[in-house]
Amino acid sequence: MFFIVSAALHSCAEITLKTNGEIKDLAVNSVNKTDDQWKKELSSEQYYVLRKKGTERPFTGELLLNKQKGVYKCAACGNELFTDEMKFDSHTGWPSFDREIAGGKITTVEDNYLGMKTTEINCAKCDGHLGHIFDDGPTETGKRYCVNSVSLSFEPANK
Repeated sequence: MFFIVSAALHSCAEITLKTNGEIKDLAVNSVNKTDDQWKKELSSEQYYVLRKKGTERPFTGELLLNKQKGVYKCAACGNELFTDEMKFDSHTGWPSFDREIAGGKITTVEDNYLGMKTTEINCAKCDGHLGHIFDDGPTETGKRYCVNSVSLSFEPANK
């Protein structure tokens, strides 16, 4: 009996994810590809950041200074993550946003890299690494989603 209950709980854990208090069904919405598929579809820099949790050099990202109206999407899967209204200049060298599009688009994971406690943000659809979230944002949310530009694509409004 224990084995059956354990197996059932394990299979549920694989298809649902709790993010920001919401339960999300990943079996319907997730993108699952092999490492080789990601390598073929992404540029080497995108692969390094999105799949290997790398970080692009500050002040080098194509979308850092973008001020156009539109939507920022995950560069790996197209999941809509942020809008231009959520973006602000944090003077840190990476695009920054004060909130995400509603609906559990982003998941968070505690990250203790080099002994520093930070919170990693990932695309909820493909699990691509986006960057980190901090509690030092200047807007009313107090949040700063610090995102690697290379992990994003941008769709201008009125397209």
